[in-house]
Amino acid sequence: MRPTRHNRPTRHTVPAAVAVGLLLFTGCGTEQLGAGGGVATSAPPVCGPGAPSAGSSAAPSSATASEAAPQASVSPAKDGVAILGTAGGGAGPCAAYSVTSQETVPYTYVVTFSFLSDSGQALGNVTETVPAVAPGRTVRGTVTASGLHGDAAGGSPRVRVLTVRGVPTAEAPVAGGTCPPSGVRVYADEGDAAMGLRVVGLHLENCGTRPYPLDGYPRVELRDEDRDRVSGVSILQGGAAVATGTGADGPPRSIVLKTGERAYATLVWRNTVASVTNEPVNAPYARVWAKPGAAPVMVTPEFDLGTTGKLGVGPWKKDEAR
Repeated sequence: MRPTRHNRPTRHTVPAAVAVGLLLFTGCGTEQLGAGGGVATSAPPVCGPGAPSAGSSAAPSSATASEAAPQASVSPAKDGVAILGTAGGGAGPCAAYSVTSQETVPYTYVVTFSFLSDSGQALGNVTETVPAVAPGRTVRGTVTASGLHGDAAGGSPRVRVLTVRGVPTAEAPVAGGTCPPSGVRVYADEGDAAMGLRVVGLHLENCGTRPYPLDGYPRVELRDEDRDRVSGVSILQGGAAVATGTGADGPPRSIVLKTGERAYATLVWRNTVASVTNEPVNAPYARVWAKPGAAPVMVTPEFDLGTTGKLGVGPWKKDEAR
């Protein structure tokens, strides 16, 4: 069983960066993000037809003022992400935003934006990855809610920052693209949630040139919104103590991945709140070591463990399907 996860509400965000405002368009240390993380130093970002998003390295293209020009700031900054303006357009409503980092090393941010109608009705969420923001730097970009058109947004799109998650770029999960120096890509999937049971898959691909041996279980360490280690949670080998039939069961086996081969391990927990004396545990992050001596990777499964105090970690299994 390789789990897939339905979208579910996220919780409060980590204070990863400092608030920014419209003056960042001309401030020192400001960069512009094209999608995919490209940085340009041209005019402030615009949204609307032909405008870039955080997935392309293209510089912003010009568009008509009625459809593309960002308006005045439309919402307060949240955890270092500011909405600088919004616009409607044929491709869907969009927003210009900025991200500022006050970390001491490059950080990669994953920001979820919520698009709303002018009456405040939630229309949909869009998640953008802003890679490798240098310490003290500001990056700007645009995000478009494809498929949500001006009439659905009431002709006046509203956008707010729902969550911000930030991890050191050196530990950021990698699902594709250039192979990391470690020779493996490690990332978490979107998982599955049903009746209070959560199941998330950790995936590992050998993208290097040498065989990659795995034996046993990944090491998993929960981190809170400040990325500090979470105490009081038992990390269990196998998932039987939480639930059976999730894919986190079975004995550990030694496997060797050739170049291009993959493996997965399953994380399982419940979000049950069964105690009135214990505070529920909400830990956005997990720091993962594929095996002893491996470089850590920080993933964001958004653990809502309730008061159960248990996280089951399944053994590595070869992904025969892929």
